Amino acid sequence: MASDNVIHVNDGNYDSEVLKSSLPVLIDFSASWCGPCHVVAPLIDQLADEYKDRFKVAKVDVDESPNVARKHGIRGIPTLIVIKNGNVFDQMVGAAPKAQIAALMERALSE
Repeated sequence: MASDNVIHVNDGNYDSEVLKSSLPVLIDFSASWCGPCHVVAPLIDQLADEYKDRFKVAKVDVDESPNVARKHGIRGIPTLIVIKNGNVFDQMVGAAPKAQIAALMERALSE
């Protein structure tokens, strides 16, 4: 079940939801046909709930939002990117365990 704390970002709302966010943003770039994306999705939902007051968590479907994907040079999915103060803070490509994704988020909160 998808978390209510995950927002769906697209080419139209990217600037307002991500670049202008007062919180750091974890973006999960994925697609409906991507097997590893389905493995990561429940972890992203759990982290969105756990970090809801400290992080914004967003999903971008690369097929539906090609401009956002192109802007970040997405070549493989899933790709997770942390945006902090409107800039790319860190990223990882491929399916990763929850602890590794949480560590990515924690680094953004501590710096």
